[in-house]
Amino acid sequence: MNPPPPTWPQVWQQPYFRWRLGLVLLLLLLLASQLPRYFAWVQARPGHVLPDPLLATLPAHDVSGAAFAVIYLGIGLGVVTLLPRPLRLLRALAAYLLLHLLRCATLWLLPLEPPPGLVLLHDPLVDRLIYAAPAPITKDLFFSGHTATLLLLALAVPPGWHRQVLLLGTVLIGVLVLVQHAHYTYDVLAAPLFAALAWWGSKWVTKG
Repeated sequence: MNPPPPTWPQVWQQPYFRWRLGLVLLLLLLLASQLPRYFAWVQARPGHVLPDPLLATLPAHDVSGAAFAVIYLGIGLGVVTLLPRPLRLLRALAAYLLLHLLRCATLWLLPLEPPPGLVLLHDPLVDRLIYAAPAPITKDLFFSGHTATLLLLALAVPPGWHRQVLLLGTVLIGVLVLVQHAHYTYDVLAAPLFAALAWWGSKWVTKG
């Protein structure tokens, strides 16, 4: 039988946990403060249109409501599952930070124009807080952050039905952003690779 995971009072006594949690939260706040300016720059750059045989045969529809229901229900499930597990939560936060840094890097390296037939995704929360630009942000393409985030949560929660639900949500959101033509197929297919890389790269943060 596996021992129970450490509790908040237990890990809070460890200096390494306190300073690493504080550092990760500080870096996330710093990153969030810079993302609006960065995405405005991404949107202003000229990019390339990629050939995408799947999107060419897939009619575009507005499925924003379904997409963000899946996203926010998945995030809620992940957060509720991780809150009583401080070490897993710490690693998930560090992995999320790394995921965003990887995404900023790929957006810088691969400037793209939106796929033909794009239907704007309407997210009232992110549109107000992160994408504060005069025009809608449509060029934050490679890789799909929504797909990667749900998969990252699936990796972060313990094995069981929570992980299965989040894996299903990952597949659903990948399909929905393609139906919306909000991403190229390549963006969605690459997301699991970067989510796994971010999770692997975050393992140092919970080592004493």
